[in-house]
Amino acid sequence: MQKFKLKKDDPVIVKSGRRQDKKKTGKILHIVSDKNRVVVEKIHIIKEYVRPNPQKNIKGGIVEREGAIPIEKVMYYCKECEQGVRIGYKISDTGKQRICRKCGVVLD
Repeated sequence: MQKFKLKKDDPVIVKSGRRQDKKKTGKILHIVSDKNRVVVEKIHIIKEYVRPNPQKNIKGGIVEREGAIPIEKVMYYCKECEQGVRIGYKISDTGKQRICRKCGVVLD
């Protein structure tokens, strides 16, 4: 299993992929680490066909939800720089902190 610099609820920008998803921003809903994929809010909307299940109170039909995209296609979106940036680390007396490589602001 691989470690990533991105975390859940981080704002990201899509740098490549489907034409309608390029340059869109959203936050990470969850990370699928064993497949190197992320699920981003309002990005890569797919249609899923669901069968009705009265025991679980589920109506059947077509449901839209977010699909997973490769983690290589997203970058952290820095609000100060207003663009996608790489993440670096700074070790201080309080511990290890993530920083923006472009402007140097602390991310967490």
